[in-house]
Amino acid sequence: MESEWRLDRWLAKAGIGSRKDVKKLLKKKRVKQNGQVVTDASAKVHIEQDTITLDGNPITANTGPIYLLMNKQKNRVSATTDAENVTVLADVEEQLRADLFPVGRLDKDTEGLLLLTSDGDFAHRLTSPKYEIEKEYEVTLDERPADEELQALEKGIQLKDGTVTKPAKLQPDDESDKPIVTITLTEGKYHQVKRMFGALGRRVTELKRIRIGSLLLDEDLKPGEYRELTSDELENLFRSIH
Repeated sequence: MESEWRLDRWLAKAGIGSRKDVKKLLKKKRVKQNGQVVTDASAKVHIEQDTITLDGNPITANTGPIYLLMNKQKNRVSATTDAENVTVLADVEEQLRADLFPVGRLDKDTEGLLLLTSDGDFAHRLTSPKYEIEKEYEVTLDERPADEELQALEKGIQLKDGTVTKPAKLQPDDESDKPIVTITLTEGKYHQVKRMFGALGRRVTELKRIRIGSLLLDEDLKPGEYRELTSDELENLFRSIH
């Protein structure tokens, strides 16, 4: 458990509001730390000794496991450390990095929804084949695939190494000028989406994950940004793995 937090993150964790909301409260001088008005969002809170109040009322926050939703940017690897590449943790506040790790992986050049957590059991269950959690991707291709090619992927296709994939759901974006297809999988083989289309002679030029189970990518997050999961989002995910 962390013993030191940024004040704005502590208040957000306590359910006071978003970090933007918290900054407004600080500006209005409604928050006190150990009896003194504090307006600096980056002020450090020592949870074992500090008392934080809002309008005179003591505030407590859940300092249990951390669950973050990130819009992963390209040129980041889904790892905690890497000798040659920048990891997704480079985009996370330094004080959070020690306990966090990515749930599953997205390729270095893939962007979109990535979960970060300090809860090992949660991560294990969410990536376990047992629960068949759907993962949805927006795929941009070099050419628009034929209907029969999409049908082959829907039924399950043999990859170049002989592996046969499970059936998938596919939906072409007929309104886009680009050859874009949405694909939903219940498994996560290495480079699976690229290999599936590669087996048809198609090349993936852009890849973005937009959903994990009931959790959607937050389009308000710019690449590299993240936020904590809401209680409803977390509850829905837990329901799908228990």
